[in-house]
Amino acid sequence: MAGAAGAGGGDQAAGDRAAGAQRLARRLRAVPALLTDRFRRVRGGAGLAAQAGLAAGLSWWAADSLLHVAQPVFAPISAVVALAASVGQRLRRTVELVLGVAVGILIGNLLISLVGVGAWQLGAIVALAVLVAAFVGRSPALAVQAGATAVLIGTLTPTMPDLEAPRVVDALIGGAATLLVTAVLLPLNPLRIINRAAGPALMLLADQLDRTAAALREREVEAAIAARDRLRDNKEEMDAFGEAAQGAREAATLSPVYWTARQGPLGRYANSVEPVDRAMRNSGTLIRRAVTLLADGERIPAAMPAAVSGLAEAVRRLRREFARGVAEPTRCRESALRAVAEAGRAYRAGVDFSGAVVVAQVRTAASDLLVATDVDQDEANRLVRSAFGPLDPPRSGERAGSGSARPEG
Repeated sequence: MAGAAGAGGGDQAAGDRAAGAQRLARRLRAVPALLTDRFRRVRGGAGLAAQAGLAAGLSWWAADSLLHVAQPVFAPISAVVALAASVGQRLRRTVELVLGVAVGILIGNLLISLVGVGAWQLGAIVALAVLVAAFVGRSPALAVQAGATAVLIGTLTPTMPDLEAPRVVDALIGGAATLLVTAVLLPLNPLRIINRAAGPALMLLADQLDRTAAALREREVEAAIAARDRLRDNKEEMDAFGEAAQGAREAATLSPVYWTARQGPLGRYANSVEPVDRAMRNSGTLIRRAVTLLADGERIPAAMPAAVSGLAEAVRRLRREFARGVAEPTRCRESALRAVAEAGRAYRAGVDFSGAVVVAQVRTAASDLLVATDVDQDEANRLVRSAFGPLDPPRSGERAGSGSARPEG
């Protein structure tokens, strides 16, 4: 009995060692991918790091050597704070920085003269400064700067008089250094900024459309549900895309190097955020109806998965053509209209209620993609109607009593 128990314990220990070895092996296999991701992050942040270092050094030099501000610590801090703002918001963040400092100084000096200096006085100064900043503007950055400045005024004024003017000068120097670095000395390529952010959003859309097309071909409702859930979780990708478009506009506006790019591919790319967002939402409706179609066992003409795949290909071509900065993204337009033509064939082959909605959403999403390529909305609608073909009712294969809906959009 004891020997059997010992043997059982030995087997358990051996099993634990084997499981531990497997876990270690999995972790070791994941190391190359982890390192690749980390290096990709470093490469992506190299431009920002260079801008931050240059802006901090320039602001210190200007405050210390040119304006002779004593201990101008806040100048480089202001530069980094303004630079750390989301790309596209640096000009606004600089204005908020200076405004927040002014509010903090005003409230701090006013309350110190009325109630003096102390723990509860400091709390009152900061609270009032934040409230006044909230009244002046809705930005959290403005409130943070007002509160931080109020803290400095409330704590350092007894030992460091005349702190107000240097604080404002430092804020101005830091903000000006950031704008100078980002606009003139070391501007980032706005097309590269927006490409880096738009890629994940467009690939998310294309991948889920492809997964839906495969689910329709194989009649796999679970695969369609997975695509629906993944596309629904698109906030991070679309927020990054919108923020990058705003940053591209700011860079092209502030930097003389990129002034001429505003009317070319960069301008078209920056203006595509809204139609791409609409295409994302309309594709979400398409995928939701595909789930219902599969769950209800509706008809799936061969052209329907082809239409959804064509829509995915149009999204991929949009990404590639924008990334190359082509003058006219014609290949995206051609793919979008081919998808619409397939949707028209699917409709005329015979579809049921949810199938008609899928067809309609292919049309609508394709129109959105055409608008994203700088086609006028009315012209996009005309091209979609022409590519779809006649709205003849299904001629054969219709289920008894099922009826069919005409595509919307």
